[in-house]
Amino acid sequence: MSDHIHILGICGTFMGGLALLARESGFDVTGSDRNIYPPMSTQLADSGIPLVDGYGEEQLTPTPGCVVVGNALSRGLPVVEATLSRGLRYVSGPEWLGRHILQDQWVLAVAGTHGKTSTASMLAWILDCAGLEPGFLIGGVPGNFEISARLGGGRFFVVEADEYDAAFFDKRSKFVHYRPRTLVINNLEYDHADIFPDLAAIETQFHHLVRCVPGEGQIIRGPGMAIDRVLQRGVWTPVVTVQPIKHGNEACWSWRALSAQADQLVVTSPTGETASLGWSLIGEHNAANATAAIAAAAHVGVTLEHAVTALTTFRGVKRRLELIGCPAGVAVYDDFAHHPTAIASTLEALRAQTASGKLVAVIEPRSNTMRLGEHSATLADCTRSASNTLWLQPSGLDWELESAVGGEVGHEVLFNTEAIIERLLTLTASGDSVVIMSNGGFDGLHGRLLAALDGAV
Repeated sequence: MSDHIHILGICGTFMGGLALLARESGFDVTGSDRNIYPPMSTQLADSGIPLVDGYGEEQLTPTPGCVVVGNALSRGLPVVEATLSRGLRYVSGPEWLGRHILQDQWVLAVAGTHGKTSTASMLAWILDCAGLEPGFLIGGVPGNFEISARLGGGRFFVVEADEYDAAFFDKRSKFVHYRPRTLVINNLEYDHADIFPDLAAIETQFHHLVRCVPGEGQIIRGPGMAIDRVLQRGVWTPVVTVQPIKHGNEACWSWRALSAQADQLVVTSPTGETASLGWSLIGEHNAANATAAIAAAAHVGVTLEHAVTALTTFRGVKRRLELIGCPAGVAVYDDFAHHPTAIASTLEALRAQTASGKLVAVIEPRSNTMRLGEHSATLADCTRSASNTLWLQPSGLDWELESAVGGEVGHEVLFNTEAIIERLLTLTASGDSVVIMSNGGFDGLHGRLLAALDGAV
């Protein structure tokens, strides 16, 4: 069988990371996608992986030994139909990862609705600082590594464990293919309305994951009734809880913020050991993420002291409240948040850090769940920490943002990025902050806004 694999949907964060791992493992890797933009396109180009724009049948010549199909691909695309008609070997990305990369590894999986990328990045950095040389596959680019995936040199592998489905032919969640020994479940809310009818359906998938964790493994969980319901279905693995210390004193991993922006913490282990953490990240959501990462690292032998020391040098993740510039004295941040809970947590953290000046949120409702209008009733409230919120009404959205937020003070609905930039030029001044929130490219708004602000000086 040929060592040539062709990856469909290669520029997604997961599939792009998988491509890097395959290349590092010695496979001949090619791939294709329709949406090619940094940072993944840059990583792939730097690794010498050839990319094809689009999904034409001709990209299957020469015939690859295996076609790895991303979950964005569907029946009817020429390359998919040709793969099936020609009887080529094909597999989902998560299954390929499980078979070829994770099989003999101690897998530390990070799951949950929010915080997966940040927590997995923190965990990988803690293990790396402890000399364990972990491999990892993360749905973002950690600042300490500048890559989203690597094989590593030890027996530990950190993977961001997504509940989205694996492929058009495999509707199980991706994470069932990973078989973790250490599992983090940060939180659990309703999301992915395009594939899950309700929260109960997501809970079922999480219980499938719980069923895969061995008895000598460990499950590290955050608080919440949805996680309670998952574990009540049956659990065969020791469980430890991560929660703010104010919630009680039972044996668990806990944290307490010492500052309003939560950049100074005290972390306490289940045995009562404590350590102080001062770091560059802000927000109670990141405090919870950090404590979960510390707990997961402890399961493989990293001490609390070593874990906290590692996090003091943690540089965050690209597109997670990343400061990308400060032209004309206006701080411009790029943030991936696209669920109301994540949007609220991010804005609350930044508002706690910002003593003065306006905080302006610019939001593109791009995720499938957002586009279906599932969260429309909570949109206005989730940005309450912002002084002003600019919403993009994207083409193809079958409901009107104006009906959800139009009557709220400080909310404006605009119809293109040019109008957003013009409004920001009149709305902001030196000392203000702008947070651009989207899980996509946002029509290049980030760079265009920086240039416009700089030119307005």
